[in-house]
Amino acid sequence: MRAGLGGGLMRGMAGTVHHVMPILAVLGVIVALWYAASVGMNRAWTLDQAERAGEELSAGEVIADAMNQERPVLPTPHQVFAELWETTAGEPVMRERRGELRGNPRSLFFHAYQTLAPTLLGFLFGTTLGILLAIGIVHNRAMDMSVMPWAIASQTIPILAIAPMVIVVLNSIGIEGLLPKSLISAYLSFFPVVVGMVKGLRSPGAMDMDLLKTYSAGTLATLLKLRLPASVPYLFTSLKVAIAAALVGAIVAELPTGARFGLGARLLTGSYYGQTIQIWSALFMAAICAAALVALIGLAERVTLKRMGLAR
Repeated sequence: MRAGLGGGLMRGMAGTVHHVMPILAVLGVIVALWYAASVGMNRAWTLDQAERAGEELSAGEVIADAMNQERPVLPTPHQVFAELWETTAGEPVMRERRGELRGNPRSLFFHAYQTLAPTLLGFLFGTTLGILLAIGIVHNRAMDMSVMPWAIASQTIPILAIAPMVIVVLNSIGIEGLLPKSLISAYLSFFPVVVGMVKGLRSPGAMDMDLLKTYSAGTLATLLKLRLPASVPYLFTSLKVAIAAALVGAIVAELPTGARFGLGARLLTGSYYGQTIQIWSALFMAAICAAALVALIGLAERVTLKRMGLAR
């Protein structure tokens, strides 16, 4: 029995290594290429400074300096991760200022919170609007012919063009802060939900629809008992796209407002002062937030589909 357990454990470990090794190999190649690109792009500054000082540097000295510049053209991985560590684990989220406990602008967790709040609110708005529009499109031919083309056309407008207009108009009527950024997030997130839900609500076959008709099921009963359950897998797929789009919308909405806090503001200040390491650390934090949000939706998807008996 112990031999069987040991053999099973060894097979499990071998399977884990088999799946992890390709990922580590790809990650290693990416890191190596990143370092090579950093040295190639940063060495010009090192050589220029050495020439001005009348010094001759060895290849090793050029590489060492190119990988540790204060304001590099392309930061190296260890510089980015050091900045991430210092601005997360090394900084408290809140600190006392003038006798009051306030957010710490040096903490990336604080900036992430300032961006995630409008992201989640806009995602809620966009998801609700998308589901309602999809239900209307499926059940009303006039909406199908009119609303769907407008929904598609709305996504052809560059978000960088529409975000300043929305912010300025809302500010002119006294609406500031969380809501304008949430509306930009909702604008980007509703479209994937509309498309996914329309596909899901129309996924039941003719035989399923005919079966409900034999039971004298009305439109509402058909929606609740057939169309909505059938659309759940499509909904979760579109939600993963929508939550990432909502995060992008919140970050973009921070750029034209001159916001002091948020990942978008962090990117903006980094670009103003040439702090490329700060820019890259903010980008990585945004990617981490997006991955965490998508993972949470994936977890909710697995739990929901398992309870519905649809888990793969």
